[in-house]
Amino acid sequence: MARLHLFDLDGTLMRGSAAPVEISRQLGVLSEIGELERELSAGRIGPPEYAVRVHALWSGLTEVHVANAFATAPWLTGIQDVWREIRERGDYCAVISLSPSFFVERLLAWGAHAAHGSVFPDVPFTRPVDPAGILSPAAKVGVMNRLCAEFGVGPRSCVAYGDSMSDVDLFAAVPVSVAVNADHHLAGLATHTYTGGDLREAYALVRGAG
Repeated sequence: MARLHLFDLDGTLMRGSAAPVEISRQLGVLSEIGELERELSAGRIGPPEYAVRVHALWSGLTEVHVANAFATAPWLTGIQDVWREIRERGDYCAVISLSPSFFVERLLAWGAHAAHGSVFPDVPFTRPVDPAGILSPAAKVGVMNRLCAEFGVGPRSCVAYGDSMSDVDLFAAVPVSVAVNADHHLAGLATHTYTGGDLREAYALVRGAG
């Protein structure tokens, strides 16, 4: 049976950073996004409030900013190689991230079968963000189930890759998981643990399984 590989973005495909941080770097608002990230991590705000405040922070965002943020982000090496091999094996690969959809969906061009992020309005913003479209850690499992139905893959044939608290629910829902440059929230939860800068090495931990 085919397998579905599910990749987190922030801190996983992108080492030591996150899409909102890289976007904010382009706009010169790193200190402001840093404070919002700390509030979110501490649980003082949830993903919907975070999204609304980020939307306001990025009022001057353009497609050029987004393209530059994507191009200069600290991506792991080997992402496109891994996704090409997954496709050649008849398996599926998808990205599920709490980061803005307009950034996450750029990974479709790298070979992902699907890329799901929190739904933001088109850039430049002319509409408010709808909190109902913002993903939560638990919502990642719902996205996984929809992708399983779309690709005809059972949840027991899924592999998750993540790095932090936002991946705990997903790791609990799949039989095989890889903690990539992970923090303490995934300690003891992952099937495999990888530290480094090459996704090919992380993928090698599960390549022959299943």
